[in-house]
Amino acid sequence: MQSCLMEQDIQAFLLELQALARQLGLSARLMLLPSRLFQIGLIVVLILLSLLARWLFAERVRERIREMEGLSKGQLRFLVILQRRIALITFVALCWAAIFVMREIMGLFPSRSYILVVVGTISLAWLLIGIATPFIGNPLTRRIVSWAAWIYATLYFTGLLDDTFSLLDSIGLEIQSFRLSLLSILKALVIVGTLVFLARLLSNALSRRIRESQDISPTLGVLLTKILQALLYVSAIFLGLRAVGFDPTGLTVLSGAIGVGIGFGLQKIVSNIVSGIIILMDKSVKPGDVISLGETFGWIQSLGARYVSVVTRDGREYLIPNEDLITGQVVNWTHSDEFVRLDITFGAAYGSNPRKVRAAAIEAALSVGRVVQTRNPVCHITNFGESSIDYVLRFWITDPTKGLTNVRGDVYLALWDAFEAEGIEIPFPQREVRLLGQPPVADAPPSA
Repeated sequence: MQSCLMEQDIQAFLLELQALARQLGLSARLMLLPSRLFQIGLIVVLILLSLLARWLFAERVRERIREMEGLSKGQLRFLVILQRRIALITFVALCWAAIFVMREIMGLFPSRSYILVVVGTISLAWLLIGIATPFIGNPLTRRIVSWAAWIYATLYFTGLLDDTFSLLDSIGLEIQSFRLSLLSILKALVIVGTLVFLARLLSNALSRRIRESQDISPTLGVLLTKILQALLYVSAIFLGLRAVGFDPTGLTVLSGAIGVGIGFGLQKIVSNIVSGIIILMDKSVKPGDVISLGETFGWIQSLGARYVSVVTRDGREYLIPNEDLITGQVVNWTHSDEFVRLDITFGAAYGSNPRKVRAAAIEAALSVGRVVQTRNPVCHITNFGESSIDYVLRFWITDPTKGLTNVRGDVYLALWDAFEAEGIEIPFPQREVRLLGQPPVADAPPSA
């Protein structure tokens, strides 16, 4: 039975191919008519004139665009798109002008301008596609859409679209009660791609509204965004497959078998995805939090399905798996509030009044701009050291993403200035070595 179906498919494919070849042969023979040859020659002349126009005016138009002021970025981009298509714009204008002149001179005979009308219509469609597709952001998607639209427009206006569809539909195979042909695959790709594109636009719009909402926390916003994206993309794929007559429920057994087979290999991936959902639900970390994980210190830039993006002060971006944040010890400097306390230690000479040292240290800390004024710094004696009295100065900041080392350095500089102004001495260890029982060293005799 299966071999009979294959033979029928091959015969159908050969018949469609022969029909398409006959139509192409007939069109080629019609091209040898004098009126058609004249139109083809005229098209060649118009192409040369269009290339000449691009050579003469492209650079001038580009310079003129550069000199324009007061235009928005979108307007400038649109002008650049037109400038790059001067040859095609010129060809379309000349082609339709030639069609108008020929119809005025020779009368309304379709055969007298048939080739010009077809070529002019296809060129106009190509021009509109070339103007519209550059606004697609993704380069690969833009290239695929451009080529697909150009091919479709060419086949449609040349009258070969139905024959091409019949040829593609004759290439296929039977899957139980469903016939999968090359045409159905292409239709599924087009419909699914369109629905996914629309789902992406809707997802971005909803995500933007969620981020702008003041009533939704950042972690809940990320969680809602991920759920919406998953629902929209899955719905787009299922609707696209159903639109071409394919029943996705038939894949349940196959997907179950594949899931069992590769489940062990995806343990880490699934663990990270589940950990990401837990992080979003328990709000342990959120975008903008400053965290420390091992030797990594930075702020969370984004929460992904598999990892968390942490940016450090030196510009490095660490992609930390979600599982590490769940199972490891994480220091979240801004979990419950934005206040972060920093400590610096210093010493002062025994001859300096400790009360005066403490007051000068607190005043120096308050003089630094990033130190919080509402939470007063404190300074305590921690030890009577070997050569100094040791102190610790504690102060608060609210912007740890701007760095910790730099604000400590600013406070140390303020301490230095304050101690110089108050005459407070910062001691340092001094060592004196005496050699006992050694005779004094005599002066060396002068050299001869």
